[in-house]
Amino acid sequence: MSPLLRRGAETKIGVAPRRPHAGLLRRERRALGKAREDELRELGGLLVEMYRRGAFREDLLAERAAQVVGIDARLAEIEELLTGRGNVVRCECGAPILRGSHFCPNCGRSLPAAGGEADAVSEETVIEPAPKH
Repeated sequence: MSPLLRRGAETKIGVAPRRPHAGLLRRERRALGKAREDELRELGGLLVEMYRRGAFREDLLAERAAQVVGIDARLAEIEELLTGRGNVVRCECGAPILRGSHFCPNCGRSLPAAGGEADAVSEETVIEPAPKH
């Protein structure tokens, strides 16, 4: 038996792992958002205290900042799982763009029309008469 296969853990070749349920991802995103806020608050307090004492420990600051960056990376993964359906249009900054948006919700850049002049003309419904026989 392969060392990768253990009792009770059957894996099939060619089967992709299942995506977690969207509700679980949103719950994790909320928890990570709160954890990120707490970490940033503690990091700021740590920096102020180091300044007050005149003794900076760069290793400790780097370790705490790395925790925040790790949380940010996981939040980006969750956001990609929740919104990434494969063909998502993105801004130059990497933020997903909603259909019909004129500006990036992240950086505020002005966005070009999606398909050039053809899409910029109108998004109204056009009703054409049925051909006569």
